Amino acid sequence: MRLDKFLWCVRLAKTRSLAAELCTRGQVRLDEREIKPSAVVKPGQVIAVRVPPIWRNYEVLGLPASRVGAKLVPLHLAERTPWEELERLEIARKVRAADRPAGSGRPTKRERRDIDRFTGE
Repeated sequence: MRLDKFLWCVRLAKTRSLAAELCTRGQVRLDEREIKPSAVVKPGQVIAVRVPPIWRNYEVLGLPASRVGAKLVPLHLAERTPWEELERLEIARKVRAADRPAGSGRPTKRERRDIDRFTGE
């Protein structure tokens, strides 16, 4: 199975074209080598996907016939990322969330209530 199709089938990419773009930008590695989207994936190989600031490693367990539901992904893919790396990713997410300026993005429930009271709804 093609690498870009596999990434899409196991839900590591939202669309197949985004999966191909990840491969061409060098954000996907197959057995520690940068690879084209047309590379063939086989069970037992290790796929590394760049999720800044870390590389997430997955072992291919099987090849799905088509896109699978989220509950079936563990039948085809096993996470092999070290725990320390996952902790670094979580810390980076918390730092980005803490840097969010107040009032930017979607309003919180409390802010929506205040807006409703102000507009008279």
